[in-house]
Amino acid sequence: MQKSWKLTNGVRVVAESMPEMRSVSVNVWMHTGSMMEAESENGISHFLEHMAFKGTARRTTRELAREMDAMGGHFNAYTGRDCTCFYARVIDEDLEKAMDVLSDISIRAAMDGEELEKERGVVLEEIAMDEDSPEDLVGDLLHQSQFEGTSAGRPILGTASHVSAYTRDDLLRYRDTHYTPENCVVGICGRYDEENLRALLETYFGAWRRDGVKLGVYSWEPQTGRIITREKDVEQLHLSLGYPGLAYGDEDMYALAAMSSVLGGAMSSRLFQRVREELGMAYTVYSYPDTFEGGGTFAVYAAVSPKNGRQVLDELLRQADLMRRDGLQEKEFLEAKNQLRISYLLGLESPSGRISAWGRQLMIFGETVDNEVTLSRIDSLTLDGVNAIARRVLSAPPSLAVVGRGADAYREALT
Repeated sequence: MQKSWKLTNGVRVVAESMPEMRSVSVNVWMHTGSMMEAESENGISHFLEHMAFKGTARRTTRELAREMDAMGGHFNAYTGRDCTCFYARVIDEDLEKAMDVLSDISIRAAMDGEELEKERGVVLEEIAMDEDSPEDLVGDLLHQSQFEGTSAGRPILGTASHVSAYTRDDLLRYRDTHYTPENCVVGICGRYDEENLRALLETYFGAWRRDGVKLGVYSWEPQTGRIITREKDVEQLHLSLGYPGLAYGDEDMYALAAMSSVLGGAMSSRLFQRVREELGMAYTVYSYPDTFEGGGTFAVYAAVSPKNGRQVLDELLRQADLMRRDGLQEKEFLEAKNQLRISYLLGLESPSGRISAWGRQLMIFGETVDNEVTLSRIDSLTLDGVNAIARRVLSAPPSLAVVGRGADAYREALT
């Protein structure tokens, strides 16, 4: 069972002991991501994440790399729309070393000017790589179409022009404002001694002091019926439909997950069977809910030959409309509900999976949801409830993003 508490400086902690393990996962979340950025700051959260690994007041870039490798575990980080996370998984004997390194990079990154210039090039290459990945690009464009004019619609990586312009002072100013004890959650799951853990947390995180912004409550309402296209010389045409979804933590998000499983989330799903197996017009076709703080979307994606683009788009729209109008069949619902339950239970087998869910809940809502509560919500799903979500989500006019040769021909595709 997980426990939650606050350190003396206000950092929130969630932890669960799993003494049967020989590993321990440690996550450090900062409650800031691309959605918290002003337009002039787009991509700065992601740039900060990169700079965390480029040396601290106590360690050079190479020393950090050697220490991480010497532990033989796994260290990494990611930036999302509503958070930045630094994480490690190591054997229990190296818990203190991992906590020392994670606190150092997340709190005390040096932001050395020479290293910053080198890493700027790395981030620019990542942006270029994203531009060269049509599947990633069409997802960014879909978000732009649904949330244009807001930070939720801007790319997490930022733009090349923004990243090229940021100075060391810009990064330090943003970090000092958003990387604060009040906006930080530390999560631990695995094998540890609780008394020792509490002492380590106070040692490596408890002395940290910084005043910054107190984050407010976010609310994002997706726009509908909008189309964005990008001509690109690639072999396939990439299509993505977007509907208004549900915010992270919405009590109906499990019903939406079940509906998505039937529509396009599994090999037996309607989209997979119709578009890939029957029509043979796509290797990749799927649907997925994207939930984040204060908002969410529901997307349908397919990559097809340009000659089949119109037919596949019509089929995606037709299958979504059938789901809205007629709902799930009883057999489909029961299978999706069972898949959802099993997927959740299997996720609990992973210490990193367990702590990721709880840490995000504590960061956004100030509390965690017990596993049994989540399982009861899945078990209490009903066919009528899932069909109601299908009608609610799929009744809105979808937005559309298209990337590939001939993409511009789809600018009026939804009229």
